[in-house]
Amino acid sequence: MLSRDAPLLYVLRNDLELNAAKFGCGLAQCGACTVLVDGVAIRSCVMPVSQVAQSEVTTLEGLGTIAKLHPLQQAFIDEQAAQCGYCTNGMIMTAKALLDRNPRPTEAQVRDGLAGNLCRCGTHNRIVRAVLRAARANGRI
Repeated sequence: MLSRDAPLLYVLRNDLELNAAKFGCGLAQCGACTVLVDGVAIRSCVMPVSQVAQSEVTTLEGLGTIAKLHPLQQAFIDEQAAQCGYCTNGMIMTAKALLDRNPRPTEAQVRDGLAGNLCRCGTHNRIVRAVLRAARANGRI
């Protein structure tokens, strides 16, 4: 039986087989587990599933399809913004929330918005370019 205190990340990955969100630190510090809850980027590794029962939860799997990628997904491909790819889920989901709030961010605003997401491969510059590309391509995402 599912515990109401189970982290949302565990339910997404283990029960719903939605594997884009990753377990990174388990302390809400790295961003690999980021999902959107009612449009707000949250760290699913520390969010009890009971707290999102009446909310809309969006994972990376819900943004686009293989046939029609979301503009952020396409921009990450175009800018080759993923090296190992472990942080990509969190970066894209955080960027989605940022662009929904601010459809035309400056580079500084993108860097500030993504500051809480860690990338150990050092692709931050390509990630920032991808977010700016997506903003330019779509105006509002």
